[in-house]
Formats: sequence, structure tokens, C-alpha cells
Amino acid sequence: MKQSIAAIALLVRDYDEAIAFYTESLDFVLAEDTPLENGKRWVVVAPPGSSECRLLLAKASRPEEIEQVGKQSGGRVFLFLHTNDFERDYERMRSRSVVFLEEPRREPYGTVAVFQDLYGNKWDLLEPA
Repeated sequence: MKQSIAAIALLVRDYDEAIAFYTESLDFVLAEDTPLENGKRWVVVAPPGSSECRLLLAKASRPEEIEQVGKQSGGRVFLFLHTNDFERDYERMRSRSVVFLEEPRREPYGTVAVFQDLYGNKWDLLEPA
């Protein structure tokens, strides 16, 4: 049996601002943007070349959802963006005003630095060893 995670739902305040951040700041690809009922949309983004796991940008609408935007992991690193060229991606992201919470560091598992998305969710940018 083979299974894989196809998508992770990420709560966002606004579809268009989230699409702009992920496509312009992180170079993700807009894989799908399909209108649904009641103003909802099915919006999927993914890192370039990624075919396994994508992000479903889910607009928060209920008060309990709105409260959780940017807090889905309780303040811990939530998502891990692997790269084959840490320096290239780190410099490109910094030039696009992505906020890094630390300087890059070398660990036994690779080169890593924590950054935030536009809502404050923490990510690792990681080039595996």
C-alpha cells in the first residue's frame, strides 16, 4: 500500500494576499484557484517542482478560524520547505522581505533557518545534509 499527504490546509485571512505572498515571496506555483459557493475558493499552491504535498489556502470565515490564523501550530515550526540550494533561496527570500527569525545555522541534518509567512506561521528553510 502507498499513501501520501496530498495537501495541508493553511488558514489565511484573504485569498489574494496569501496567493501574492506564496507566489511572489516564496516562488510557489499557483496550482489551482477554483471559485466555489458563498465566495469561497479552492486555492492550492506548491513549491516549484513539488508534486507530492501542496498547500490548500483556506480562508478563515468563522470567529474560531479567524482566531487561529498564524497560530495553527501553537507557536512551533509548522512547515518545512526543503531546498537544494539554501544560500540561493535564503538570499532571494530575504530580498523579497521574508522575515527570518534567526541566522542560518548548520546542523547534523543540514543547513536551516526559521522564517515566518505573512501570518506569522513558522517555517524551516532547510537544505538537507
